[in-house]
Amino acid sequence: MDSLSVFPRRRLMKLLLAGPVLTAAAWDRLKAEAEQSITALSQKYIEDESPDGAYWEELRNFYAFENRFIMMNNGTCGPMPKPVFHALMQAFQTQMSNPYDVYNYQPTFTEAVRRKLAAFLHAEPEEVALVSNTTEGINLIVNGLDMKEGDEVLVTSLEHPGHINPWRLKEKRSGIKIRQVEMPLFPKTTDEIVGAFAAAITPQTQMISISHTVFITGLIMPVKELSRLAHDRGLLLLADSAHGIGMLDLDMKQAGADFFMSSPYKWLGAPTGVGVLYVRKEVLEKVWPTIVSSGWDSKKTAAKLDPQGQRADALLFALDEALNFNNRIGRRRIEKRIKVLSGYLKRELQKIPGVKLHTPLDATLSAGLNAFSVEGVDAARIVDYLREKHNLVVRTTGNREAGTYGVRVSTPIYTSFQEADLIVAGVRHLASRKT
Repeated sequence: MDSLSVFPRRRLMKLLLAGPVLTAAAWDRLKAEAEQSITALSQKYIEDESPDGAYWEELRNFYAFENRFIMMNNGTCGPMPKPVFHALMQAFQTQMSNPYDVYNYQPTFTEAVRRKLAAFLHAEPEEVALVSNTTEGINLIVNGLDMKEGDEVLVTSLEHPGHINPWRLKEKRSGIKIRQVEMPLFPKTTDEIVGAFAAAITPQTQMISISHTVFITGLIMPVKELSRLAHDRGLLLLADSAHGIGMLDLDMKQAGADFFMSSPYKWLGAPTGVGVLYVRKEVLEKVWPTIVSSGWDSKKTAAKLDPQGQRADALLFALDEALNFNNRIGRRRIEKRIKVLSGYLKRELQKIPGVKLHTPLDATLSAGLNAFSVEGVDAARIVDYLREKHNLVVRTTGNREAGTYGVRVSTPIYTSFQEADLIVAGVRHLASRKT
């Protein structure tokens, strides 16, 4: 095969239909072909930091969309690249062909994945727990912290239900107090955000709990600055970064958060059912484990927070391959690509009369989630039109009463300026015909 070609979907289907079980060699061949292809592709364009062009067009072949379908809602669930899917199927096949390895071999892979994931986040392996998703990670931290009646937690009005409701449950059970920080719905500077939190801190405040990647507006909260504020005041900081991994080049050491959780099945290309929880090693002893079996009282690392019992270890093999896929492309290159597409989309939307951007134009306060509304045009109508006209999947977001209701568009690496132009053309069409 050509050094830059990607094995076609027909080849995979032929292998799958050939018999009930692919041999290990067949799976390894598929993965090797994918690895060789992307390695050759990256080598060819290694000096090319262009945000568009042939590199990204060829990379798109690693995704198996059909009938011009394009997923632009990674904020809910993103696609698995082909080599990730192959790794997942190969590992799941083990239970059918050799269940012994389900408990003999597969679990031994866990620590290797933990180390690779830690390196991807610029963290230490002992700071990383392997969970199911961001919501589970938040619950493990909230449930595991000793807090007393009257202790305050600062949040915003932009938190996801999976973030705010664990705190509400703790409020009912333990008598802590949740306080909402008064800050602009659509802030334009870091100082606006940090200043609002600084003004809200009281002697009872124990925790700042924020969305790093705000699912409603696409705002990227300044975690580094807020962590510094929190630590200067003797507080802890939790960052819900459901969308962060695979969208941003994350560095836990620079971010400074005490607790950080993310969902690799949105932007990284991993399957649903696997998540990451980071706990800064200096605060590990402050968190009790929640789901325990043997060893809960002897482990001194974040692994003590891993949910216990039999799990789908196959998901970790797929997570490993998703990390490989992203590493071959390059984290910095991925973030740049996503932000360039996002910036282009926002600038073009802003030119349309009646469009209101909910996401900052500032690339330090935004990335791949882009939210907007159109005066006189219902957001659901835009979502439906783009799917029916162009087979582009976007979603509504926000709340009418809060003033955040609108459309949210993701700009992952497999999309292009052409898809952004289709979004803009659709919005312009509907805006010109609003009733």
